[in-house]
Amino acid sequence: MASGSTFSVIGADVAIKGDISASVDLHVDGKIEGDLACSSLVQGEASEIHGAITAESARLAGKVVGSITARELVVLKTARIEGDVHYDALTIEQGAEVEGRFAHRIPAKAAAPVGSDGEPKLIVAN
Repeated sequence: MASGSTFSVIGADVAIKGDISASVDLHVDGKIEGDLACSSLVQGEASEIHGAITAESARLAGKVVGSITARELVVLKTARIEGDVHYDALTIEQGAEVEGRFAHRIPAKAAAPVGSDGEPKLIVAN
C-alpha cells in the first residue's frame, strides 16, 4: 500500500459487474459480480459478492458466492458463504453459514524452499 492511502467505499446503492483490484482497504456495502482483490476487505451485512475474493485480511458479514483466499479471515455471524475458503488465520462467529471446504494455507515464510527436482533445498547461512 502506498503511504498516505486511505480506503474506498462501495455504497449500498452501487452494483458493479466486473473484476475489482484495489491497492487500498475496501469497504463493500453494495453488490459485486466479479473477482475482488484488495489489501483489506470489510463487507457489510447487506452486501453480496459473486466472485473470488483475495485479500490480506477480510471481515465478511454479507453473502459471498465464490472462493476466498485471505491471510487473516473473520467470518461474522451474519455471513453466508458458498465456496471454498483458504486462510492462514481464521475466526468464525457462531451463526455464520459456510457451504464449502476450509483449507489452511502454509504461510510463505514457513514453507520450505523446493528445488527444480521437487525435493526440499537445504539452505546454509554463513
